[in-house]
Amino acid sequence: MPKSEVKTSLLDNMIGVGDSVLLEPLTEDTFLENLKNRFDHSEIYTYIGSVVISVNPYRHLPIYTPEKVEEYRNRNFYELSPHIYALADEAYRSLRDQDKDQCILITGESGAGKTEASKLVMSYVAAVCGKGAEVNQVKEQLLQSNPVLEAFGNAKTMRNDNSSRFGKYMDIEFDFKGDPLGGVISNYLLEKSRVVKQPRGERNFHIFYQLLSGGSEDLLKQLKLEREFNQYNYLGLDSAKVNGVDDAANFRTVKNAMQIVGFMDDEVELVLEVVAAVLKLGNIEFKPESRVNGLDESRIQDKNELKEICELLGQDQAVLERAFSFRTVEAKQEKVSTTLNVAQAYYARDALAKNLYNRLFTWLVNRINESIKAQSKVRKKVMGVLDIYGFEIFENSNNSFEQFIINYCNEKLQQIFIELTLKEEQEEYIKEGIEWTHIEYFNNAIICELIENNTNGILAMLDEECLRPGTVTDETFLEKLNQVCAVHERFESRMSKSSRFLNDTTLPHNCFRIQHYAGKVMYHVEGFVDKNNDLLYRDLSQAMWKTNHVLVKSLFPEGNPVKMSLKRPPTAGSQFKASVATLMKNLQTKNPNYIRCIKPNDQKAPHIFAEALVRHQVRYLGLMENVRVRRAGYAFKQPYESCLERYKMLCSQTWPHWRQGSRDGVKVLLTELQIPPEEFSYGRSKIFIRNPRTLFELEDLRKRRLEDLATLIQKIYRGWKCRTNFLLMKKSQIIISAWTKRHFQRKKYLQLKNVTLIIQSYIRGWKARKLLRELKHQKRCEESATTIAAYWRGFQARRELKRLKEEARRKHAVAVIWAYWLGLKVRREYRKFFRANAGRKIYEFTIQRIMQKYFLEMKKKLPSMSPTEKTWPPRPYFFLDDTHTELKRIFHLWRCKKYRDQFTEQKKAIFEEKLEASELFKDKKALYTNSVQQPFQGDYLEISKNPKYQKLNGAVEEKIVLADVVNKINRANGKVAPRIFLLTQSNFILADQKSGQIKSTIPVMDITSVSVSKQTDGLFAVHLKEGSTAAAKGDFLFTSDRLIEIITKLYRTIFFKTNQKINVEINNEFLVQFNQDKVCVKFIQGAQKNGNLPTCKRKNNRLLEVTVP
Repeated sequence: MPKSEVKTSLLDNMIGVGDSVLLEPLTEDTFLENLKNRFDHSEIYTYIGSVVISVNPYRHLPIYTPEKVEEYRNRNFYELSPHIYALADEAYRSLRDQDKDQCILITGESGAGKTEASKLVMSYVAAVCGKGAEVNQVKEQLLQSNPVLEAFGNAKTMRNDNSSRFGKYMDIEFDFKGDPLGGVISNYLLEKSRVVKQPRGERNFHIFYQLLSGGSEDLLKQLKLEREFNQYNYLGLDSAKVNGVDDAANFRTVKNAMQIVGFMDDEVELVLEVVAAVLKLGNIEFKPESRVNGLDESRIQDKNELKEICELLGQDQAVLERAFSFRTVEAKQEKVSTTLNVAQAYYARDALAKNLYNRLFTWLVNRINESIKAQSKVRKKVMGVLDIYGFEIFENSNNSFEQFIINYCNEKLQQIFIELTLKEEQEEYIKEGIEWTHIEYFNNAIICELIENNTNGILAMLDEECLRPGTVTDETFLEKLNQVCAVHERFESRMSKSSRFLNDTTLPHNCFRIQHYAGKVMYHVEGFVDKNNDLLYRDLSQAMWKTNHVLVKSLFPEGNPVKMSLKRPPTAGSQFKASVATLMKNLQTKNPNYIRCIKPNDQKAPHIFAEALVRHQVRYLGLMENVRVRRAGYAFKQPYESCLERYKMLCSQTWPHWRQGSRDGVKVLLTELQIPPEEFSYGRSKIFIRNPRTLFELEDLRKRRLEDLATLIQKIYRGWKCRTNFLLMKKSQIIISAWTKRHFQRKKYLQLKNVTLIIQSYIRGWKARKLLRELKHQKRCEESATTIAAYWRGFQARRELKRLKEEARRKHAVAVIWAYWLGLKVRREYRKFFRANAGRKIYEFTIQRIMQKYFLEMKKKLPSMSPTEKTWPPRPYFFLDDTHTELKRIFHLWRCKKYRDQFTEQKKAIFEEKLEASELFKDKKALYTNSVQQPFQGDYLEISKNPKYQKLNGAVEEKIVLADVVNKINRANGKVAPRIFLLTQSNFILADQKSGQIKSTIPVMDITSVSVSKQTDGLFAVHLKEGSTAAAKGDFLFTSDRLIEIITKLYRTIFFKTNQKINVEINNEFLVQFNQDKVCVKFIQGAQKNGNLPTCKRKNNRLLEVTVP
């Protein structure tokens, strides 16, 4: 960092205490007061050493901008104010630069902001790591996996509108450069009981509400669902709508996220079908029936729901119905089938729904892992992010099996947290050469042993009770606990052998209590055995395996008779215990980073800090224990360079520059400040301060010294400013004086120069005028001689011209007289040979010459060879009027023949159709003028080439005259539906546009007439022969932009087939036959809502109004 750069620090402008390790005095009250003080000032993050405490603000804060990301990027952890970005940056840089695998553990109760914290960590890492198309794709897939898992694994609870109902651990894999390669997600204990039942005021998983709110009508129809929530028993109605949550928009977000992650369209469809099946399972109701032998059995009340579920899953209805009514128990060579009563049937239904959804969620996690896993096989660096449920304590002894194993997981996390924290502190002390002193702390290994011991642990006894033959109930399980754990110091029960709890009225008889590290928790044993068994009848597993649904079949591999095993599946408790053991083993191989999330109030409201609630969370999160561990020995440590840079102004020897080593400078500094030696120790690279009071005294000294330095800087600055101002004024005065003297001297010089120039100009003017007078006199003398000579020569020339004119006049007179004489002489000779018909010959000769000239002129002025050319040269003489007109007609016929000779047979056919259209519609239908310039193509859909219509092309054997998409008008309500209109030589066919399935085939011989309006609309009616098969429902109404071409081709096809012309009626009112009714179709003009398309509206049984533009 450059010397001139101003460094910030955790201690600068501090609100409260940014690091609780420095809190003095350290009590629970001062700890809470510090959190509240910072929370009230929108400082939601506080440190405990390297642990980040995050208090949910329940509002948006401007502290997550791209500028903030850049501010915390590549900065020391304690260099800026506490922030989650500081922890994420520290973890990422340790992974990238020091090659240490990292894990970030995020804990806290529901609503404390754990999920948002994990999103912030992932978004920060995505922002600071490398760029590039492939890297960006990996980052986008990792980030978009969150919306998918939240939709299927989160729900609205009393404490949180987006509560994670499962534990998630994501390993993000990086290459040697620190660029993400992929990731792996592990999920823990989905709260599947929420599928069938939710507490009052809470909702089921988000995906059910998102599907019903955001699914299109076609999708819901395909999934056989209704949009109303009250149609489904599995959806709680009292909180179906959540303020500020748009389920429809979230559904679109989830579908888009699934597409980005890599889900195929058919996979999304399969997932939604399973979700719909789970939703509809809750609507199956059972009724009791009694058999002859006295046994109770159950029957499904309404089989319509069962039928729709079977259609969704591709299941035989009888197979699933039997699985809900009977249970088959196998033992080696024997099979026993028993009926299920109503209660057992409902249990089987709910068990199937829970297992189906739980396995679907596991499949989703595995499918996401397939998409986001790293493709390269190079060595990878790993950053794990653990977002898992916090410690749960419900009131009124509502804590059950789920809370028990959740709290067991938190006990293990607390154990590893204390161990790794102590280990980290001890390693740093050894690294710095500081003597390590033993730290007293509560070790919760005794609690973990109570729960997970393989022989006498609570989980082991629960499994043993579930596997025991005979009658097994929750009460027998509690009795066993009382026998084995009675003397354990952390176990309490009214029924235990210890007499100290016999009179404890706060502990019911059907409950037991465990003293966790976070406090005492009372568990109600009801449901422990059933939830641990997690039993799904084998008949239901086999029924699910027999479905034709690819996804469902893969979710129940144990239903395969080939792979069927009589071995009892592992219990939920043992599975979770193994998962937690794997997680702990994974976490111990990584460098831990902790985020402790705290919920400030139960109202989910901003600016409210409920001290009792926060105190409770501080206790069960073990934050005070954490502070005490961090403060044991030395409360504060800092590198020598940072310490010297921050406090060097307190010592005259180190201020402003210290030229020697940083450690020596710190020694000189502390010696001059006379700080007692027992208050600090020198490490190899850091200074260790024992008491926070010493640090605060240094800060106070630094603050006062900074004020003195600020005063000194102000004094020096003001003196410099005054001196600079004086020198500037002095320099300005000199410059102004110089410019003034220059101005006056220049002015005087210019005056002298002007006077001199004036005198010079007068003298030069006098000399010039004198010379001019002399030159003018000389020129005048020369011009006089020239003028006299010019006058004389002109006189001689005029006299000679007059003589020549007189001589020429006499010669011309002689020539004229001679010409007249010769003419007279010739005329006298010609009269001897003159005949009577000479005039006629002269006339004919004249006419012939005129005609020859006319034709030669016409040859040059002939118009172009286009048949549409109207121009013609004007006639030169009136007597050629008839000839001119006939010649124009002959030329037009000749050029038309030349034009026709160029046509191919196909082009001739098109022009014949155009001519036919002209005869049918010209000056009758306003739409005709728009069709003149449009060529008739016929097959607009290219049926033979388009693979989409391959099946339709195979069904049509004849040659296709016309293929186009038209809008068929519904006879009942006037609505339109797109249809493929095919015209062959014998039939016209209507087919579905999407599937190509043929809807109607009408022989052209059954068509009697066609009706259209006079307007510019494209509506036409096809009238069918009464009594024909095609006319059962009545005439057809269509709309098309190519109306002229369709009717023309239909007209010609019928004429070629029957040698009869059908009637084409063009009128703004005409009658059509709908079933047995005659309906008048009336066209009116009005404003259009859908462009230029006509709007049809059925007024009554006898009138259909068509609004056209």
